Amino acid sequence: MNTRIRYGDYLGAVRHRQHAISYNVVTAHGPSRRRMRLRVVDVYRLIGPYVGLRFFEQVRAVVPLAMFMVLFLLVVLHVQVANPGDVALGLVGIMVGLMLFIEGVKHGLMPFSENIGYIMPGRSSLMSVALVAFALGAAATLAEPAIGALKAAGSLTSAEASPQLYSLLHDRVHWLVFAVAIGVGLAVLVGILRFYFNWRLKTILLIIVPPCLMLTAYLASDPRLAPILGLAWDCGAVTTGPVTVPLVLAVGIGVSAATGREDNPLSGFGIVTLASLFPVMSVMLLGLFVEWGWMNDISIESLVATATSENGFQMGPFADITLAVRAILPLVLFLWVVQRFLLKEKQQNLNIVVYGVLLAILGMALFSVGLDYGLTELGTQAGEVFPAAFSRFESVPDSPLYSHGVGITLTLLFALLLGFGATLAEPALNAMGMTVQELTDGAFTKNTLIRAVAFGVGIGTTIGVCKIIFNLPIAWLLLPSYVLALFMTLFSGEEYVNLAWDSAGVTTGPVTVPLVLALGLGLGKAVGVQDGFGILAMASVGPIISVLAVGLWIRMRTALNRRARVIIE
Repeated sequence: MNTRIRYGDYLGAVRHRQHAISYNVVTAHGPSRRRMRLRVVDVYRLIGPYVGLRFFEQVRAVVPLAMFMVLFLLVVLHVQVANPGDVALGLVGIMVGLMLFIEGVKHGLMPFSENIGYIMPGRSSLMSVALVAFALGAAATLAEPAIGALKAAGSLTSAEASPQLYSLLHDRVHWLVFAVAIGVGLAVLVGILRFYFNWRLKTILLIIVPPCLMLTAYLASDPRLAPILGLAWDCGAVTTGPVTVPLVLAVGIGVSAATGREDNPLSGFGIVTLASLFPVMSVMLLGLFVEWGWMNDISIESLVATATSENGFQMGPFADITLAVRAILPLVLFLWVVQRFLLKEKQQNLNIVVYGVLLAILGMALFSVGLDYGLTELGTQAGEVFPAAFSRFESVPDSPLYSHGVGITLTLLFALLLGFGATLAEPALNAMGMTVQELTDGAFTKNTLIRAVAFGVGIGTTIGVCKIIFNLPIAWLLLPSYVLALFMTLFSGEEYVNLAWDSAGVTTGPVTVPLVLALGLGLGKAVGVQDGFGILAMASVGPIISVLAVGLWIRMRTALNRRARVIIE
């Protein structure tokens, strides 16, 4: 009886209390078949609205992008989508997988991170906190679903044109993921120390970004290492996904609150920025180690032989499930060990945590399968046939479909709309916009932030596509862009610096990353360039500049209004 009362009360929380009571009365005296049917109805009434809301969030992020690409293929390029059934099932797998995965992270992983963030500073030394932060950042990166997009992207890279890049994406792909994980671990470590000692993000950026740009310039001067730059800077966008961001923010904000250094209302921002920059440095250093022979060298002939023997990177559902288990369980085990043995805390609601872990594993597996057959496939198709708009392409009859100028314009328009639309659909950006509007008392509204970020991502994506079409060195685009961002940072307030640099990581979610990566690599393969990386890198720096510009404009407008009031008085 007690169970039924609690069940009815819980249904009442979702406005179905009266129905629940009536069903309990009927089922207590009715036949077993009717009781089972009504219980199914009860369960549906309980979880239906909740699941529908979560699923709709993923539909809003995935379906408009997919429909936009399909319509562009059909209407503009006059090309049918290959394997439409597989692509549709893949998109459904992505949406269901993301819904389950995010919910699993919320119930299975977030409780650990919140407890560790709030309890550890008071019970452990700074060294212990730093080591746990480093390990958490590294482990969370290995569980990121978008990491699989980097591995899948390797199947489109030419071993003959870019042997070092091909080696990192195939023979040394585990070293690549390890380097990214080390970079994120260091980023979380520095972020925690920042909360401890109340360091300004502006100061950290002025220390970290210049060496990163100098290393970029050095690699750009070597033809063998230059193709790695696009991959390195794209890795910074891949790392800030639905696992890393909430976990490290939960720990960071908990440490900030526990140490009493949360005076700045936007102090929680900034750690995502570091998680985007440190992996760039670590991957570039990995490229140098490979070039200098610090790892077992592989000849170009063996790379070419490996390339000709491979048939894509789709590993099948069983392998995806295995990878999901290997990614999630070690992270959960690490968090449990820290909480149980280091902090001497028992986990409450263990059944809910186990339920969340199972959801996360199932969701990541479904997402990986859907990624193989959905977004990656659709993005590759679009990238490989888009050159038919402005050049001769054998698989597309009557190509080029338009004059060279019109075709290039349509391609760039597609990139602009894709970047702009993908950003508007990112749930994390909408959540950030609401938070910023509340913390700034309406000075920086939600719509202003979303439009500024979307405009920056759209322009950045367009510039990235230009890099591929015209085979521009990525360093020519990255170096002036980040120098401009640093210059604007010097004149911006700390709160807008935190917001602008973090917005670059929030915009590149698990849906946008594989789609843009596949599009860029497919386009690069079609036009015959060495690699198709770099679009994500430009899509990341674009919103930094646009949000800093809006922040400077708001600051100038506020100063002018204040001066006008003084003159009137």
